[in-house]
Amino acid sequence: MGNYTREEILQMVEEEDVEFIRLQFTDMFGAIKNIAVTARELPRALDNRCMINGEQIAGMDMEKGSDLYLSPILDTFAILPWRPQQGKVARMICDLYFPDGTPYKNSPRYILENVAGKAQEEGYTCYIDPECEFFLFHTDDNGNPTTVTHEQAGYLDISPLDLGENARRDMVLTLEDMGMEVESSHHEAAPAQHEIDFRYGEIRKIADCITTFKMAVRIVAKRHGLHATFMPKPKAEANGSGMHIQFSLIKNGENVFECSDRPGELSEDAYYFIGGLLAHSKEMALITNPLVNSYKRLVPGYDAPTELTWTENNQNSLVRIPVTRGEGIRVELRSPDASANPYVVLAVCLAAGLDGIKNKITPTKSSNLAAQDQQAEHLPETLKEAIDYFESSSWVKEVLGEEFCRQYVAAKKNEWLRYTRQVTDWEIAEYLYRL
Repeated sequence: MGNYTREEILQMVEEEDVEFIRLQFTDMFGAIKNIAVTARELPRALDNRCMINGEQIAGMDMEKGSDLYLSPILDTFAILPWRPQQGKVARMICDLYFPDGTPYKNSPRYILENVAGKAQEEGYTCYIDPECEFFLFHTDDNGNPTTVTHEQAGYLDISPLDLGENARRDMVLTLEDMGMEVESSHHEAAPAQHEIDFRYGEIRKIADCITTFKMAVRIVAKRHGLHATFMPKPKAEANGSGMHIQFSLIKNGENVFECSDRPGELSEDAYYFIGGLLAHSKEMALITNPLVNSYKRLVPGYDAPTELTWTENNQNSLVRIPVTRGEGIRVELRSPDASANPYVVLAVCLAAGLDGIKNKITPTKSSNLAAQDQQAEHLPETLKEAIDYFESSSWVKEVLGEEFCRQYVAAKKNEWLRYTRQVTDWEIAEYLYRL
């Protein structure tokens, strides 16, 4: 993805023999939706004249009518490397607008834009570095996904133990071909588990990257005869997959989390940002961990956080401070998983940290483990508990909007009811197909 003008995009489409352009956006749960236009119709699309029926999209509130217009973001133009090289296919991520020109405020991308915009009004630009984990499983004779793998590789292992090495390499090359900067990739702790990390970047840009990343990973995996899943905990006996997020705030060209004169080189604002993440972690858990299965990952013994603690060196804390100091100092939140909508996850996380700075929320004392002289609070243990915290939060409604919250809660309540009425096999089958 690059810094393109309208004229440059039209020129690239002609020179690269691009035949179709997909205009993409996500629903409230992060599922990618799109319409495709031909190269001949691209000027009309760039004039924001392509329309969709919002009534058919999950979470769309159609008080102003069912029509929504797609407004392509020029910087997100990218040719899809896995499509034919004659009559190529490109994509552009879009914002959504009503016919009268007002933005559709329930759009996940708009929600993140709104929070990031408020941060900029205070002088802050948020940069993040996500660590996206996923599993690569075999499919059955009919091509359906399974949780079967023949490998027994562990953390940072290589081939022949790592049977997914070639697929992971092709994923990285595909992402690089689309203009994304990949910092590293490796095998994770559990058999068939992998991680690909992006280079540190501005929060809105990285949200677009995560959405594209999930699509590309699934497609490349399929070409290798595998199924890629971002399901948080597909196997009970193995570590689950998270999406750890490292944050920093830049103001006047400097990282506001850095202060060399203080213990640990953490500024007051860094402590307050941590305090905000801890204070709001329960009520935003339904966003950061949106599935029944998410709470099967958040259990002791599998390198996943369960208590509202923070530390400088413990992998099991909810918030961790990586070892890098100076201008590279960051705050890492370890609870989110990649089954969530990245736009909404990043919106609530940034809003929580900023609220901590605004209201000077002091975190509990840092500890490698929960302090023995205090009773540590816990993250929600089930989707139902997360729903209750979310539904009772006025702060969440302020960040996401009351209508978004109402529809999101209704969908999650329905999901919880379906789960409690079905056997466990439903959960595995449903999520593998969807994630």
